Amino acid sequence: MNMNTAEDLDYPRQLLEYKDGFMVSKTMFAACEFGVFDLLHESTEPLSTKVIASRLNINIDGADRLLSACVGLKLLEVEIKNGEAFYTNTDVSRIYLIKSSPKSLYHMMMYHSHTMYRCWHFLPQAVREGKNQYERTFGISSKDLFEALYRSEDEMKTFLLHMDSIWNICGKAVITAFDLSTFKTVYDLGGCSGALAKQFVAVYPESTVTILDLPKVVQAAKKHFMTDKEWPINFHEGDFFNDTIPEADLFIMARIIHDWSEEKCLQLLNKVYKSCKPGGGVLLVEVLLNEDRSGPLTSQLYSLNMLIQTEGKERTASEYEMLLAASGFRDIQVKTTGKDYDAILGRK
Repeated sequence: MNMNTAEDLDYPRQLLEYKDGFMVSKTMFAACEFGVFDLLHESTEPLSTKVIASRLNINIDGADRLLSACVGLKLLEVEIKNGEAFYTNTDVSRIYLIKSSPKSLYHMMMYHSHTMYRCWHFLPQAVREGKNQYERTFGISSKDLFEALYRSEDEMKTFLLHMDSIWNICGKAVITAFDLSTFKTVYDLGGCSGALAKQFVAVYPESTVTILDLPKVVQAAKKHFMTDKEWPINFHEGDFFNDTIPEADLFIMARIIHDWSEEKCLQLLNKVYKSCKPGGGVLLVEVLLNEDRSGPLTSQLYSLNMLIQTEGKERTASEYEMLLAASGFRDIQVKTTGKDYDAILGRK
């Protein structure tokens, strides 16, 4: 069905907005990187362009244009006094774009800017060749990506903060998509610093959660992410592809399956099934594509990103159901959350 109106064909507003999409994201990334939102948050009053440029050590004309664009994006508010512009954060910037906010997406923005933005330059090559573009982008193969990301402790911490960001706004929704209270021993495979595990124990305090991740990740998580309170979370150092997976009632696999080919997905899910106690289950947390491939647009774009960065892809609910069923899981249920990430539960 053709959805275009006569106005669309006379003036293709939608296409013109799409072509400028990269400008929108890079404007936001640059403002985050310069610390615009943090500076305004720390100030007790609105700041002028001149003051902002001076304190951030950036060109005043460049600052004027960047700040003005942020107003257009509704990331900043502006007030003109005696012909001079004074800026403050909007509520959404104050909550999500300053580093100190509990719901900060700052590190996510930096990962998108420094890694994903660069990778997407090679989207045509990824589509033409059907493989990721890390070697073209960074001069390394994808199998060496882990070591490259974690060359220093600071780089590892930044990457883990990026991975944590989404669970601050989506975690509770996926954890409460099903009643998981009957699962008392839980393993979060590839759980990084424990952001989703924290959401789980907050909802189900009677359960014991263990994060299984690579040794470097576990050590960084213990040092940087478990200091604010005594979280009832355990850690297990290991590689879930190559090492034994301990027995548990429930296995959480959040943003794991989408990284891999069908062959590797089945290899991993078969291991999980063998380690799952009778009556236990596996919870997959992923973005879902519509069965007819019509959307959602975010999921479609993420699937392209998986092509560019990994050997995996985003899938439909039925594709996840087929993977789980082929691994032995039954009574498979799917719940959409209304946010980026949805939940698929399979039982043994």
